[in-house]
Amino acid sequence: MKLDSIDYIETKIRETLSRIPSEDTERLTVSILEAKRIFIFGAGRSGLVGQMFAVRLVQLGLRVYFVGDMTTPIIGKGDIVILISNTGHTMSVNRTAEIAKRLGSEVIAVTANRDCKLARLADCCIFIEPEKDARSGSMAPLGTLFEDSALVFFDCLVPDLMKRMDTDEGAMRSNHAIWV
Repeated sequence: MKLDSIDYIETKIRETLSRIPSEDTERLTVSILEAKRIFIFGAGRSGLVGQMFAVRLVQLGLRVYFVGDMTTPIIGKGDIVILISNTGHTMSVNRTAEIAKRLGSEVIAVTANRDCKLARLADCCIFIEPEKDARSGSMAPLGTLFEDSALVFFDCLVPDLMKRMDTDEGAMRSNHAIWV
């Protein structure tokens, strides 16, 4: 593994996350803490990022569902849905936003695109906007910088959530997967 790609990606993630306004992060954090239930969805690699965040929220003891799983109930009032899409044009993600809005849920978009349908549908947007440069395609192809930045963003929310929920790793471990 080449250290220059590690340095490049790390620098780009740091730059990207430093541009997210703290009030947007605060609104997301409060929405998570006040939600009756939390639904998360994304397609492809964005979906994998969402699934990893869902696991952390479950470990915090929150009621979390990943949209599309067979055991996911219908969303409703008092719930939030966090939708992750680099482009904001992913049809299944936008359709999920439309349904959630119709059923009275809060919609939170995590996207790199300010001018997209997902951003227009959302009640709150977290814009994770990596700046492209001549090296982006070879050092971090396709949506790598968005997806990696989103993963780190969500992981960085967890310590604040832990503090506000007055919980620790020991309590989280008790909500860890049963086979571990």
